[in-house]
Amino acid sequence: MHSVISFFFPHMNERLDDLAALAEPETWDYQHTPSDYNKPILFNYLRYTYTRLADEGKIVVSDDGQFIAFNTGLVTEHQEPLFLLANQNRFPNAEQPWHFQGWCRKGQFEMTRFSQLPEMAHYFDDPTALVLDLRREIRVNVEHIIEENKGRFPEPYRTMDDYALQTFLKGAIDNARERVRRNYKTAGLVE
Repeated sequence: MHSVISFFFPHMNERLDDLAALAEPETWDYQHTPSDYNKPILFNYLRYTYTRLADEGKIVVSDDGQFIAFNTGLVTEHQEPLFLLANQNRFPNAEQPWHFQGWCRKGQFEMTRFSQLPEMAHYFDDPTALVLDLRREIRVNVEHIIEENKGRFPEPYRTMDDYALQTFLKGAIDNARERVRRNYKTAGLVE
């Protein structure tokens, strides 16, 4: 088990606040339990996520070998994945080989250093135990939904041309699939 963090993480409380500000709104504080950290729920989440990712071999090194990143499993309000980015620790005799650099969205320039972006941690070996098995293809009968049920859409979608509505619908399905991939409990909300 890789429970030792292999990067230097300065100003932990401020970095936790930064991540909480970037991520979808969540309650990251305990209600009645004191803690040594701001956002103790977020701190523990990151610690256990890092351990799981290390165990799964999902801490990714950049193409030039100068950076590492891992997928936090968190997203922005627009459902863009968030990553931790660290560069090589340049302090002499440093115990940790990597130095925290920042939180990055999937689309940020810094993430272009990685030809393959880090994957999220997986906590289930059998995805069929989840509400939705994402290994299976989702086959949507778009023609039926649009041609036979267009009147059920709210405005302004009801008056869109069929191609624009199809594009919107496919985007909504892709977004829902990504949300379910991040949190299997979302599947009950996405119908």
